[in-house]
Amino acid sequence: MSQEIWSELKELLEKAIKSGASYADIRYQRRDTEVITVENRMLKSYSSRRHSGVGIRVIMRGALGYASTSDLTQTGLERALNSAIKIAKSMKNGKLGLKETTINKSNVKLSVKVDPFDVPPEEKVSIVMEANKAAWIREEIKSTITRLGLTKDFRYFISSEGAEVSVETCLVGLGHDSVAMVNGVMERVPYSESMCAGFEFIRSKDWNSFTSSISELAIEAASSKTPPPGTYTVVVDPRIVGLLLHEAFGHASEGDLITSGESVLHGKIGKQVASELVTIIDEGVVEGGYFYPFDDEGVKKGKTIIVEDGILKGYIHDRISALQFGAQPTGNGRAQDFENQPIVRQTNYYMQPGDYGFDELIEDIDFGIYVRGKGATGGQVEVGMGTFTFGVGPSKIIKDGKLTETLRGVVISGMILETLKTIDAVGKDLMMRTSVFGGCGKMGQSVPVGFGGPHVRVRKMTVGGR
Repeated sequence: MSQEIWSELKELLEKAIKSGASYADIRYQRRDTEVITVENRMLKSYSSRRHSGVGIRVIMRGALGYASTSDLTQTGLERALNSAIKIAKSMKNGKLGLKETTINKSNVKLSVKVDPFDVPPEEKVSIVMEANKAAWIREEIKSTITRLGLTKDFRYFISSEGAEVSVETCLVGLGHDSVAMVNGVMERVPYSESMCAGFEFIRSKDWNSFTSSISELAIEAASSKTPPPGTYTVVVDPRIVGLLLHEAFGHASEGDLITSGESVLHGKIGKQVASELVTIIDEGVVEGGYFYPFDDEGVKKGKTIIVEDGILKGYIHDRISALQFGAQPTGNGRAQDFENQPIVRQTNYYMQPGDYGFDELIEDIDFGIYVRGKGATGGQVEVGMGTFTFGVGPSKIIKDGKLTETLRGVVISGMILETLKTIDAVGKDLMMRTSVFGGCGKMGQSVPVGFGGPHVRVRKMTVGGR
Protein backbone atom coordinates (compact mmCIF):
# COMPACT_ATOMS: atom_id res chain seq x y z
CA MET A 1 0.00 0.00 0.00
CA SER A 2 1.42 3.34 -1.03
CA GLN A 3 2.03 6.23 1.36
CA GLU A 4 -0.45 8.29 -0.66
CA ILE A 5 -3.32 5.82 -0.14
CA TRP A 6 -2.37 5.49 3.54
CA SER A 7 -2.65 9.26 4.02
CA GLU A 8 -5.96 9.44 2.16
CA LEU A 9 -7.49 6.69 4.32
CA LYS A 10 -6.41 8.50 7.48
CA GLU A 11 -8.04 11.70 6.25
CA LEU A 12 -11.17 9.79 5.27
CA LEU A 13 -11.49 8.43 8.81
CA GLU A 14 -11.30 11.94 10.24
CA LYS A 15 -13.98 13.12 7.82
CA ALA A 16 -16.29 10.31 8.95
CA ILE A 17 -16.10 11.42 12.59
CA LYS A 18 -16.50 15.10 11.67
CA SER A 19 -19.65 14.12 9.76
CA GLY A 20 -21.25 12.89 12.99
CA ALA A 21 -20.32 9.21 13.12
CA SER A 22 -19.80 7.86 16.65
CA TYR A 23 -17.55 5.18 15.16
CA ALA A 24 -15.92 4.49 11.82
CA ASP A 25 -13.50 1.95 10.38
CA ILE A 26 -11.88 1.48 7.00
CA ARG A 27 -10.57 -1.73 5.43
CA TYR A 28 -8.23 -1.68 2.46
CA GLN A 29 -7.57 -4.95 0.64
CA ARG A 30 -5.38 -6.07 -2.25
CA ARG A 31 -5.78 -9.66 -3.38
CA ASP A 32 -3.86 -11.41 -6.17
CA THR A 33 -5.05 -14.79 -7.46
CA GLU A 34 -3.97 -17.27 -10.12
CA VAL A 35 -5.62 -20.55 -11.10
CA ILE A 36 -4.20 -22.92 -13.71
CA THR A 37 -6.40 -25.80 -14.87
CA VAL A 38 -5.34 -28.82 -16.91
CA GLU A 39 -8.01 -31.28 -18.03
CA ASN A 40 -7.25 -34.62 -19.64
CA ARG A 41 -3.63 -33.70 -20.47
CA MET A 42 -4.59 -30.33 -22.01
CA LEU A 43 -4.18 -26.81 -20.60
CA LYS A 44 -7.75 -25.64 -20.10
CA SER A 45 -7.26 -22.19 -18.56
CA TYR A 46 -4.80 -19.84 -16.90
CA SER A 47 -6.55 -17.03 -15.06
CA SER A 48 -4.95 -14.17 -13.13
CA ARG A 49 -6.66 -11.40 -11.21
CA ARG A 50 -5.91 -8.47 -8.91
CA HIS A 51 -8.80 -7.32 -6.77
CA SER A 52 -8.37 -4.22 -4.59
CA GLY A 53 -10.50 -1.63 -2.91
CA VAL A 54 -11.78 -0.10 0.31
CA GLY A 55 -14.76 -0.79 2.59
CA ILE A 56 -16.04 1.91 4.95
CA ARG A 57 -18.26 1.26 7.98
CA VAL A 58 -19.87 4.00 10.08
CA ILE A 59 -22.23 3.99 13.03
CA MET A 60 -24.51 7.00 13.50
CA ARG A 61 -27.21 7.16 16.19
CA GLY A 62 -27.05 3.40 16.58
CA ALA A 63 -27.50 2.71 12.87
CA LEU A 64 -24.84 1.16 10.62
CA GLY A 65 -23.92 2.26 7.14
CA TYR A 66 -21.52 0.42 4.88
CA ALA A 67 -20.16 1.16 1.42
CA SER A 68 -17.23 -0.03 -0.67
CA THR A 69 -15.33 1.06 -3.75
CA SER A 70 -12.54 -0.04 -6.05
CA ASP A 71 -12.03 3.60 -7.09
CA LEU A 72 -9.08 4.63 -4.92
CA THR A 73 -8.98 8.23 -6.07
CA GLN A 74 -9.85 10.89 -3.51
CA THR A 75 -13.16 11.45 -5.28
CA GLY A 76 -13.98 7.74 -5.27
CA LEU A 77 -13.14 7.33 -1.58
CA GLU A 78 -15.17 10.37 -0.55
CA ARG A 79 -18.11 9.13 -2.61
CA ALA A 80 -18.01 5.79 -0.74
CA LEU A 81 -17.84 7.56 2.63
CA ASN A 82 -20.81 9.73 1.74
CA SER A 83 -22.76 6.63 0.69
CA ALA A 84 -22.05 4.91 4.02
CA ILE A 85 -23.14 8.01 5.94
CA LYS A 86 -26.27 8.36 3.82
CA ILE A 87 -27.22 4.73 4.44
CA ALA A 88 -26.78 5.12 8.21
CA LYS A 89 -28.83 8.33 8.27
CA SER A 90 -31.61 6.75 6.22
CA MET A 91 -32.26 4.20 8.95
CA LYS A 92 -34.25 4.83 12.09
CA ASN A 93 -32.23 5.37 15.23
CA GLY A 94 -31.13 1.93 16.38
CA LYS A 95 -29.36 0.17 19.21
CA LEU A 96 -26.45 -1.17 17.21
CA GLY A 97 -23.03 -0.87 18.77
CA LEU A 98 -19.67 -2.57 19.10
CA LYS A 99 -18.32 -4.26 22.19
CA GLU A 100 -15.25 -2.57 23.65
CA THR A 101 -12.02 -4.37 22.91
CA THR A 102 -8.25 -3.92 23.02
CA ILE A 103 -7.05 -1.34 20.51
CA ASN A 104 -4.37 -3.08 18.46
CA LYS A 105 -1.53 -1.67 16.41
CA SER A 106 0.32 -4.39 14.53
CA ASN A 107 1.83 -5.34 11.16
CA VAL A 108 1.96 -9.08 10.49
CA LYS A 109 3.26 -10.80 7.38
CA LEU A 110 3.39 -14.54 6.79
CA SER A 111 6.98 -15.59 6.28
CA VAL A 112 7.44 -17.05 2.78
CA LYS A 113 10.61 -18.04 0.94
CA VAL A 114 9.34 -17.72 -2.63
CA ASP A 115 6.64 -15.24 -3.65
CA PRO A 116 4.30 -17.32 -5.87
CA PHE A 117 3.77 -14.36 -8.18
CA ASP A 118 7.49 -14.09 -8.89
CA VAL A 119 7.62 -17.64 -10.30
CA PRO A 120 7.67 -17.89 -14.12
CA PRO A 121 4.33 -18.98 -15.61
CA GLU A 122 6.12 -21.70 -17.59
CA GLU A 123 7.21 -23.43 -14.37
CA LYS A 124 3.70 -23.32 -12.95
CA VAL A 125 2.11 -24.72 -16.10
CA SER A 126 4.72 -27.45 -16.33
CA ILE A 127 4.01 -28.64 -12.78
CA VAL A 128 0.27 -28.91 -13.45
CA MET A 129 0.70 -30.55 -16.86
CA GLU A 130 3.08 -33.19 -15.55
CA ALA A 131 0.89 -33.91 -12.52
CA ASN A 132 -2.14 -34.39 -14.74
CA LYS A 133 -0.30 -36.72 -17.11
CA ALA A 134 0.93 -38.78 -14.15
CA ALA A 135 -2.68 -39.50 -13.14
CA TRP A 136 -3.28 -41.63 -16.26
CA ILE A 137 -1.97 -44.78 -14.63
CA ARG A 138 -4.29 -47.39 -16.19
CA GLU A 139 -7.04 -47.72 -18.76
CA GLU A 140 -9.69 -47.60 -16.02
CA ILE A 141 -9.02 -43.88 -15.60
CA LYS A 142 -11.49 -41.99 -17.78
CA SER A 143 -11.04 -38.34 -16.80
CA THR A 144 -8.62 -36.16 -14.84
CA ILE A 145 -8.61 -32.50 -13.80
CA THR A 146 -5.68 -30.83 -12.05
CA ARG A 147 -5.61 -27.29 -10.66
CA LEU A 148 -2.91 -25.07 -9.22
CA GLY A 149 -4.19 -22.24 -7.04
CA LEU A 150 -2.21 -19.27 -5.72
CA THR A 151 -3.36 -16.29 -3.65
CA LYS A 152 -1.70 -13.39 -1.87
CA ASP A 153 -3.94 -11.31 0.35
CA PHE A 154 -3.05 -7.99 2.01
CA ARG A 155 -5.51 -6.32 4.42
CA TYR A 156 -5.14 -3.02 6.24
CA PHE A 157 -7.57 -1.92 8.97
CA ILE A 158 -7.89 1.42 10.77
CA SER A 159 -10.60 2.65 13.12
CA SER A 160 -11.67 5.87 14.80
CA GLU A 161 -10.72 4.21 18.10
CA GLY A 162 -7.07 4.21 17.04
CA ALA A 163 -6.62 0.63 15.82
CA GLU A 164 -4.22 0.08 12.94
CA VAL A 165 -3.57 -3.49 11.80
CA SER A 166 -2.18 -4.97 8.59
CA VAL A 167 -1.94 -8.66 7.69
CA GLU A 168 -0.46 -10.26 4.58
CA THR A 169 -0.70 -13.96 3.82
CA CYS A 170 -0.16 -16.38 0.93
CA LEU A 171 -2.16 -19.53 0.30
CA VAL A 172 -1.08 -22.04 -2.34
CA GLY A 173 -2.16 -25.54 -3.29
CA LEU A 174 -2.82 -28.18 -5.91
CA GLY A 175 -6.06 -30.09 -6.36
CA HIS A 176 -6.91 -33.10 -8.49
CA ASP A 177 -9.96 -35.14 -9.53
CA SER A 178 -9.73 -38.61 -11.05
CA VAL A 179 -12.68 -40.53 -12.47
CA ALA A 180 -12.38 -44.31 -12.87
CA MET A 181 -14.71 -46.93 -14.34
CA VAL A 182 -14.59 -50.61 -13.42
CA ASN A 183 -17.19 -53.10 -14.65
CA GLY A 184 -19.62 -50.28 -15.46
CA VAL A 185 -19.21 -48.63 -12.05
CA MET A 186 -17.88 -45.08 -12.18
CA GLU A 187 -16.29 -43.34 -9.17
CA ARG A 188 -14.86 -39.84 -8.82
CA VAL A 189 -12.24 -39.05 -6.19
CA PRO A 190 -11.41 -35.36 -5.60
CA TYR A 191 -8.64 -34.23 -3.26
CA SER A 192 -6.34 -31.28 -2.71
CA GLU A 193 -3.50 -30.11 -0.50
CA SER A 194 -2.95 -26.47 0.37
CA MET A 195 -0.72 -24.53 2.73
CA CYS A 196 -0.29 -20.97 3.92
CA ALA A 197 3.19 -20.65 2.44
CA GLY A 198 5.04 -19.45 -0.61
CA PHE A 199 5.78 -21.36 -3.80
CA GLU A 200 8.38 -23.35 -1.87
CA PHE A 201 5.49 -25.57 -0.74
CA ILE A 202 4.59 -26.38 -4.34
CA ARG A 203 8.22 -27.14 -5.20
CA SER A 204 8.64 -29.36 -2.15
CA LYS A 205 5.91 -31.88 -3.05
CA ASP A 206 5.92 -34.80 -5.47
CA TRP A 207 2.68 -33.90 -7.24
CA ASN A 208 3.04 -36.71 -9.79
CA SER A 209 2.84 -39.26 -6.99
CA PHE A 210 -0.01 -37.24 -5.45
CA THR A 211 -2.21 -37.41 -8.55
CA SER A 212 -1.35 -41.03 -9.36
CA SER A 213 -2.33 -42.07 -5.82
CA ILE A 214 -5.70 -40.39 -6.29
CA SER A 215 -6.19 -42.35 -9.49
CA GLU A 216 -5.29 -45.56 -7.68
CA LEU A 217 -7.89 -44.77 -5.03
CA ALA A 218 -10.52 -44.04 -7.69
CA ILE A 219 -9.90 -47.42 -9.31
CA GLU A 220 -9.98 -49.15 -5.93
CA ALA A 221 -13.28 -47.43 -5.09
CA ALA A 222 -14.88 -48.30 -8.42
CA SER A 223 -13.92 -51.94 -7.79
CA SER A 224 -15.52 -51.97 -4.33
CA LYS A 225 -18.95 -52.49 -2.87
CA THR A 226 -21.21 -50.07 -1.01
CA PRO A 227 -21.59 -50.44 2.76
CA PRO A 228 -24.42 -52.42 4.36
CA PRO A 229 -26.67 -49.73 5.91
CA GLY A 230 -26.80 -49.68 9.69
CA THR A 231 -25.48 -48.23 12.93
CA TYR A 232 -21.86 -49.09 13.62
CA THR A 233 -18.86 -48.36 15.76
CA VAL A 234 -16.91 -46.01 13.54
CA VAL A 235 -13.36 -44.67 13.54
CA VAL A 236 -13.33 -41.26 11.86
CA ASP A 237 -10.19 -39.83 10.29
CA PRO A 238 -9.01 -36.24 10.99
CA ARG A 239 -10.35 -34.85 7.70
CA ILE A 240 -13.92 -35.91 8.49
CA VAL A 241 -13.60 -34.97 12.18
CA GLY A 242 -12.65 -31.46 11.06
CA LEU A 243 -15.44 -31.31 8.48
CA LEU A 244 -18.06 -32.49 10.98
CA LEU A 245 -16.92 -30.02 13.63
CA HIS A 246 -16.80 -27.11 11.22
CA GLU A 247 -20.11 -27.71 9.47
CA ALA A 248 -22.33 -29.33 12.10
CA PHE A 249 -20.93 -27.81 15.31
CA GLY A 250 -18.83 -24.77 14.38
CA HIS A 251 -21.62 -22.86 12.67
CA ALA A 252 -23.87 -23.63 15.63
CA SER A 253 -21.33 -21.88 17.90
CA GLU A 254 -21.35 -18.62 15.92
CA GLY A 255 -22.61 -15.77 18.06
CA ASP A 256 -25.01 -14.23 15.54
CA LEU A 257 -26.88 -17.54 15.20
CA ILE A 258 -26.96 -17.87 19.00
CA THR A 259 -28.49 -14.42 19.53
CA SER A 260 -31.13 -15.12 16.87
CA GLY A 261 -31.97 -18.49 18.45
CA GLU A 262 -31.18 -20.41 15.27
CA SER A 263 -28.58 -22.74 16.81
CA VAL A 264 -28.84 -26.15 18.48
CA LEU A 265 -26.33 -24.77 21.04
CA HIS A 266 -28.58 -21.90 22.13
CA GLY A 267 -28.85 -21.81 25.95
CA LYS A 268 -26.37 -24.63 26.52
CA ILE A 269 -23.43 -22.78 28.11
CA GLY A 270 -22.16 -24.85 31.05
CA LYS A 271 -23.93 -27.99 29.85
CA GLN A 272 -22.47 -31.22 28.54
CA VAL A 273 -22.63 -31.30 24.75
CA ALA A 274 -19.97 -33.95 24.08
CA SER A 275 -18.00 -36.76 25.65
CA GLU A 276 -15.64 -35.69 28.44
CA LEU A 277 -12.81 -36.66 26.09
CA VAL A 278 -13.74 -33.85 23.69
CA THR A 279 -12.20 -30.36 23.72
CA ILE A 280 -12.97 -28.07 20.76
CA ILE A 281 -10.98 -24.95 19.89
CA ASP A 282 -11.14 -22.07 17.42
CA GLU A 283 -7.69 -20.54 16.90
CA GLY A 284 -6.18 -17.95 14.56
CA VAL A 285 -2.76 -19.44 13.84
CA VAL A 286 -2.33 -23.23 13.77
CA GLU A 287 0.23 -25.23 11.79
CA GLY A 288 -1.44 -26.55 8.65
CA GLY A 289 -4.44 -24.24 9.01
CA TYR A 290 -5.29 -20.79 7.63
CA PHE A 291 -3.07 -17.93 8.83
CA TYR A 292 -5.40 -15.50 10.62
CA PRO A 293 -3.76 -13.52 13.46
CA PHE A 294 -6.27 -10.61 13.42
CA ASP A 295 -9.86 -10.40 12.26
CA ASP A 296 -11.43 -7.78 9.98
CA GLU A 297 -12.38 -5.63 12.97
CA GLY A 298 -8.77 -5.36 14.15
CA VAL A 299 -9.32 -7.83 17.02
CA LYS A 300 -6.50 -10.27 17.80
CA LYS A 301 -7.56 -13.85 17.11
CA GLY A 302 -6.07 -16.02 19.82
CA LYS A 303 -7.21 -19.39 21.14
CA THR A 304 -10.91 -19.66 21.96
CA ILE A 305 -12.02 -22.76 23.86
CA ILE A 306 -15.55 -23.65 22.75
CA VAL A 307 -15.88 -27.01 24.50
CA GLU A 308 -13.67 -28.19 27.34
CA ASP A 309 -13.88 -31.80 28.54
CA GLY A 310 -17.33 -32.09 26.97
CA ILE A 311 -18.74 -28.89 28.55
CA LEU A 312 -19.79 -25.95 26.37
CA LYS A 313 -17.73 -22.99 27.56
CA GLY A 314 -18.62 -20.26 25.08
CA TYR A 315 -19.25 -19.11 21.53
CA ILE A 316 -17.32 -17.20 18.90
CA HIS A 317 -18.15 -13.52 18.35
CA ASP A 318 -17.51 -10.44 16.31
CA ARG A 319 -17.88 -7.09 18.11
CA ILE A 320 -21.57 -6.73 17.29
CA SER A 321 -22.66 -10.18 18.52
CA ALA A 322 -20.38 -9.84 21.57
CA LEU A 323 -22.25 -6.69 22.64
CA GLN A 324 -25.63 -8.29 22.00
CA PHE A 325 -24.67 -11.40 23.94
CA GLY A 326 -22.81 -9.63 26.74
CA ALA A 327 -19.58 -11.45 25.94
CA GLN A 328 -16.07 -10.56 24.82
CA PRO A 329 -15.14 -10.38 21.11
CA THR A 330 -13.17 -13.47 20.12
CA GLY A 331 -11.61 -12.19 16.89
CA ASN A 332 -14.16 -13.86 14.61
CA GLY A 333 -15.43 -10.85 12.66
CA ARG A 334 -14.53 -11.85 9.10
CA ALA A 335 -15.38 -10.50 5.66
CA GLN A 336 -14.89 -12.21 2.32
CA ASP A 337 -13.35 -9.03 0.93
CA PHE A 338 -13.58 -5.24 1.08
CA GLU A 339 -16.97 -5.33 -0.65
CA ASN A 340 -18.56 -7.17 2.29
CA GLN A 341 -19.13 -6.38 5.96
CA PRO A 342 -17.57 -8.56 8.67
CA ILE A 343 -19.85 -11.24 10.11
CA VAL A 344 -19.22 -14.01 12.64
CA ARG A 345 -17.06 -16.71 11.04
CA GLN A 346 -14.81 -19.55 12.20
CA THR A 347 -11.04 -19.42 11.72
CA ASN A 348 -9.25 -22.73 12.49
CA TYR A 349 -11.77 -25.01 14.19
CA TYR A 350 -10.49 -28.31 15.55
CA MET A 351 -10.65 -31.00 18.23
CA GLN A 352 -7.75 -31.30 20.64
CA PRO A 353 -5.87 -34.63 20.41
CA GLY A 354 -6.01 -37.33 23.09
CA ASP A 355 -3.93 -40.37 24.02
CA TYR A 356 -4.82 -43.23 21.65
CA GLY A 357 -2.73 -44.66 18.82
CA PHE A 358 -4.58 -45.71 15.67
CA ASP A 359 -4.17 -49.45 16.34
CA GLU A 360 -5.64 -48.95 19.81
CA LEU A 361 -8.71 -47.29 18.29
CA ILE A 362 -9.58 -50.26 16.10
CA GLU A 363 -8.22 -53.25 18.05
CA ASP A 364 -11.42 -54.12 19.95
CA ILE A 365 -13.90 -53.49 17.11
CA ASP A 366 -15.46 -56.77 15.93
CA PHE A 367 -17.24 -55.13 12.98
CA GLY A 368 -17.19 -51.45 12.19
CA ILE A 369 -16.14 -48.91 9.59
CA TYR A 370 -13.10 -46.68 9.21
CA VAL A 371 -14.49 -43.47 7.69
CA ARG A 372 -11.97 -41.60 5.55
CA GLY A 373 -12.03 -38.08 4.16
CA LYS A 374 -9.82 -38.36 1.10
CA GLY A 375 -12.29 -38.16 -1.77
CA ALA A 376 -15.18 -36.77 0.32
CA THR A 377 -17.88 -35.10 -1.76
CA GLY A 378 -19.61 -32.83 0.79
CA GLY A 379 -23.03 -32.88 2.38
CA GLN A 380 -25.54 -30.81 4.28
CA VAL A 381 -26.33 -29.76 7.82
CA GLU A 382 -29.24 -28.19 9.70
CA VAL A 383 -27.73 -25.88 12.32
CA GLY A 384 -30.97 -25.41 14.26
CA MET A 385 -31.61 -29.15 14.53
CA GLY A 386 -27.97 -30.20 14.75
CA THR A 387 -28.33 -32.83 12.02
CA PHE A 388 -25.76 -33.75 9.37
CA THR A 389 -25.37 -35.91 6.28
CA PHE A 390 -22.01 -36.25 4.52
CA GLY A 391 -20.69 -38.22 1.60
CA VAL A 392 -17.21 -39.33 2.69
CA GLY A 393 -14.29 -40.82 0.79
CA PRO A 394 -13.57 -44.49 0.04
CA SER A 395 -13.52 -46.14 3.47
CA LYS A 396 -12.64 -49.48 5.04
CA ILE A 397 -14.46 -52.22 6.92
CA ILE A 398 -12.97 -52.97 10.34
CA LYS A 399 -13.22 -56.67 11.14
CA ASP A 400 -11.77 -58.28 14.27
CA GLY A 401 -9.62 -55.23 14.93
CA LYS A 402 -8.14 -55.10 11.42
CA LEU A 403 -8.77 -52.96 8.31
CA THR A 404 -10.17 -55.13 5.52
CA GLU A 405 -12.02 -54.42 2.26
CA THR A 406 -12.67 -50.98 0.76
CA LEU A 407 -16.13 -49.43 0.60
CA ARG A 408 -17.38 -46.86 -1.92
CA GLY A 409 -20.27 -44.40 -1.81
CA VAL A 410 -20.22 -44.16 1.99
CA VAL A 411 -22.63 -41.70 3.59
CA ILE A 412 -22.69 -40.85 7.31
CA SER A 413 -25.54 -39.07 9.11
CA GLY A 414 -26.79 -38.27 12.56
CA MET A 415 -27.28 -35.67 15.28
CA ILE A 416 -24.02 -33.88 16.03
CA LEU A 417 -24.53 -33.67 19.81
CA GLU A 418 -25.43 -37.35 20.08
CA THR A 419 -22.44 -38.23 17.91
CA LEU A 420 -20.01 -36.20 20.03
CA LYS A 421 -21.37 -37.76 23.22
CA THR A 422 -20.66 -41.30 21.98
CA ILE A 423 -16.96 -40.63 21.35
CA ASP A 424 -15.10 -43.02 23.65
CA ALA A 425 -11.53 -42.65 22.38
CA VAL A 426 -9.54 -39.76 20.87
CA GLY A 427 -6.32 -40.25 18.93
CA LYS A 428 -3.05 -38.52 19.72
CA ASP A 429 -2.49 -37.37 16.15
CA LEU A 430 -3.62 -33.93 14.95
CA MET A 431 -4.01 -32.92 11.32
CA MET A 432 -5.16 -29.50 10.12
CA ARG A 433 -6.31 -28.63 6.61
CA THR A 434 -7.07 -25.52 4.61
CA SER A 435 -7.80 -24.96 0.94
CA VAL A 436 -6.98 -22.42 -1.73
CA PHE A 437 -9.83 -23.76 -3.89
CA GLY A 438 -12.78 -22.62 -1.83
CA GLY A 439 -13.90 -21.84 1.66
CA CYS A 440 -16.76 -21.69 4.06
CA GLY A 441 -19.97 -20.10 2.82
CA LYS A 442 -22.36 -18.03 4.91
CA MET A 443 -24.76 -15.21 4.04
CA GLY A 444 -23.38 -15.02 0.52
CA GLN A 445 -19.77 -14.71 1.66
CA SER A 446 -16.98 -17.27 1.36
CA VAL A 447 -13.82 -17.18 3.47
CA PRO A 448 -10.85 -19.56 3.75
CA VAL A 449 -10.82 -21.57 6.97
CA GLY A 450 -8.84 -24.32 8.63
CA PHE A 451 -10.27 -27.42 10.28
CA GLY A 452 -9.12 -30.75 11.61
CA GLY A 453 -8.52 -32.93 14.60
CA PRO A 454 -7.24 -36.39 15.52
CA HIS A 455 -8.70 -39.81 14.71
CA VAL A 456 -11.67 -40.52 16.99
CA ARG A 457 -13.80 -43.55 17.78
CA VAL A 458 -17.56 -43.09 17.76
CA ARG A 459 -19.53 -45.98 19.27
CA LYS A 460 -22.75 -45.25 17.36
CA MET A 461 -22.98 -43.69 13.91
CA THR A 462 -25.47 -44.28 11.09
CA VAL A 463 -23.79 -45.34 7.86
CA GLY A 464 -25.39 -45.84 4.47
CA GLY A 465 -24.46 -45.97 0.79
CA ARG A 466 -25.39 -43.78 -2.14
